[in-house]
Amino acid sequence: MNNISLERVRDDAYAIPLDRLDVSEASRFQNDTIWPYFERLRKEDPVHYCNDSLFGPYWSVTKYRDIMAVDTNHKVFSSEVSNITIIDRTEEERNPMFIAMDPPKHDEQRKTVSPIVAPGNLAKLEGLIRSRVSAILDGLPRNETFNWVDKVSIELTTQMLATLFDFPFEDRRLLTYWSDVATTIPQAGQEIDSWEKRASILSECLAYFTRLWNERISAEPRSDLISMMAHSPATRNMAPREFLGNLILLIVGGNDTTRNSISGGVWFMNQNPDQMRKVRGNPALVPSAVSEIIRYQTPLSHMRRNALVDTNLGNKEIKAGDKVIMWYISGNRDDEVIENADSFIIDRKNPRQHISFGFGIHRCVGNRLAEMQIRILWEEMLSRRFDINVVGEPERVSSNFVHGYSALPVRIAA
Repeated sequence: MNNISLERVRDDAYAIPLDRLDVSEASRFQNDTIWPYFERLRKEDPVHYCNDSLFGPYWSVTKYRDIMAVDTNHKVFSSEVSNITIIDRTEEERNPMFIAMDPPKHDEQRKTVSPIVAPGNLAKLEGLIRSRVSAILDGLPRNETFNWVDKVSIELTTQMLATLFDFPFEDRRLLTYWSDVATTIPQAGQEIDSWEKRASILSECLAYFTRLWNERISAEPRSDLISMMAHSPATRNMAPREFLGNLILLIVGGNDTTRNSISGGVWFMNQNPDQMRKVRGNPALVPSAVSEIIRYQTPLSHMRRNALVDTNLGNKEIKAGDKVIMWYISGNRDDEVIENADSFIIDRKNPRQHISFGFGIHRCVGNRLAEMQIRILWEEMLSRRFDINVVGEPERVSSNFVHGYSALPVRIAA
């Protein structure tokens, strides 16, 4: 945005009567104008009630410490009685998944898949990831504009997902497609224009994975996610909808978060050339830079909870049954906790102090794998002395949940 339009957006954010301010409008995320609205809520009404929105009434929790209070108290703020996003779905429409469960069932199902991202397995995966990153980077065009999102961000994360599922490699782009469909809010005129069409496509996903499940359950246990679920007492008797729910969780978690941080990192470094100079001059800053990229991007804007009992948060009375939205994207810009939170600074004192992965029992199970993929990518780009220039504005997705990009036009100098 230029300065004039930014001023206009800020004026609008502060002119709307506070009781009519609704930060759930997807268009503000797509055109990157959401920031002053969250800034105002953090200053004036950190726990804010919106009575009327496309998604019904909801509470916005916008400051870091308040979000932590919600995220670490599953006995008051439950995942189980709701969808994990701001969208309301009926019991019949909802696909159960372990992130939308409370203990003990959540813990049992999470333990089933967590060995795949245990430190020992990550160490085994590092060499594979590095070889794939190298192949992708060495195959990129020079002196020619291309879409970084497609050729790098999606390709790297989809290859990784195919490995984790032991999914047929030639069909790996189906994983990206299903991830996009799962996080899409149907809109007239779009490819996914109804909930029925969305459900139909996801039923194709379920059918494909059911074939893989039937193959794995008849074989000896292996170390891929499908085999793990097929052979674990906690997951082997899942109903089809629960299997689909956990598939969606693992696909989106392994795909959207990493791919959008990969794209965001290139965009942020181009917007902040002083930070690019820092990391070029001192590649030891890469791990810190990765954490800052993930904070600054916040690839999932929010998570939802429902209050189980009447409770007080930020001097507001939240009633049992109320919808509570933790806006991670706002908490990561809270300057009471993170110094100069609106600035992209790769050598912060506490770079891991962010909530992009959530916190508490639902903290992202694959956070270390995401960090490792982004770290290796930056190490390999720096070793090749890539001069990557963003040559146009990024195209962002229309979503208040996935904070991401559909296109980032770049050119690499020869």
